[in-house]
Amino acid sequence: MLEHEYTLLGGVSRLKIGRYLALISAAVSGFIVFLLLSSVDLAQRLGIAASIPPSVLSFVGAGTVFTALSWILNRYAWRWKFINSLLQIPDLAGSWSCTGTTMATSSNQSFDWSGEIVIIQTWDKIRVRLKTATSASNSRSAALIKDEADGWRLFYNYRNEPNIDQSDLSAHRGFSEILFDPDLRGGSGEYFNGHGRYTFGKMSLERR
Repeated sequence: MLEHEYTLLGGVSRLKIGRYLALISAAVSGFIVFLLLSSVDLAQRLGIAASIPPSVLSFVGAGTVFTALSWILNRYAWRWKFINSLLQIPDLAGSWSCTGTTMATSSNQSFDWSGEIVIIQTWDKIRVRLKTATSASNSRSAALIKDEADGWRLFYNYRNEPNIDQSDLSAHRGFSEILFDPDLRGGSGEYFNGHGRYTFGKMSLERR
């Protein structure tokens, strides 16, 4: 699993969300326990022998409910329109068509390239994978920053591995910054390579 945590600046603090989840979990757990005990009490009044093993009550405890709610939020609920508007996290997951231009330097010629960016994202983890005809890269760390003037910016560093038949290319590390359009249908950015390939350029994205 190559997904990694990412920093969120400008959205709602994950620590604050954790506190809210804890309060909600305690309330939900208490309500479930109340319903169970009320059901047993009603059954006994009707002359039905009923009881609840302690293990059942522990199973619906606040800790279990918190774990379940956290998993649902992390995998699914953060994308739901109402919750997403509260969390203020852009949903970038999916496939993006990418075109780029590597700028000319004293040691490199300018050239155009194209590829596909796949972003895998949950509430607390992300992975940015770029695949071109000659190489592939995966993000190692990332940050999302809400720009009140322009939209969401994604910063990430990556490691690039050339295809086995590209003997003239070297593995390298780099850094990229992408500014996404407000509707999250496209974006533009820049990249800077080092530690093996000293190039830089610009790129544009369009959601597929």
